[in-house]
Amino acid sequence: MFKIASIFIPVTDLEQSADWYKTVLGAKKIGSWETGIGMYLESGTTQLTLIKTDSSQTTEFQTQVPQRNVYYNFVVENIEAAHQHFVRHNVSVTAIENFNGIKSFNFFDLENHLFSVVDEDVDSPFYSGRITDLQKKRSDLF
Repeated sequence: MFKIASIFIPVTDLEQSADWYKTVLGAKKIGSWETGIGMYLESGTTQLTLIKTDSSQTTEFQTQVPQRNVYYNFVVENIEAAHQHFVRHNVSVTAIENFNGIKSFNFFDLENHLFSVVDEDVDSPFYSGRITDLQKKRSDLF
């Protein structure tokens, strides 16, 4: 019944940010309006929507640990290649970490927004490939 349609990213310069997301993430423009630009990535159906703001806004929250945490992440099949892609584009990245079989690293966009990239472990209960199975099971119940 519900699915995530779009992720909204606050930016102070729409055109410069759109160019960065195009160059670094391969995002393609869907359309634009006075205060926003809708974009999509090569795979998946969730849109990236850049929204014009007067001042820089955050894309993260603090956990109790304390730790910086992102609201969402990007999934890749080859995390080493993705990490090198960002390095080649002079994007600030953290080292690749391994947390219970899930490899990840963080990167920062033009406005220093924090984002995460993960390489999923197929044996993890959180592996996206398992979601379809769970969705089928749930729909069988109704």
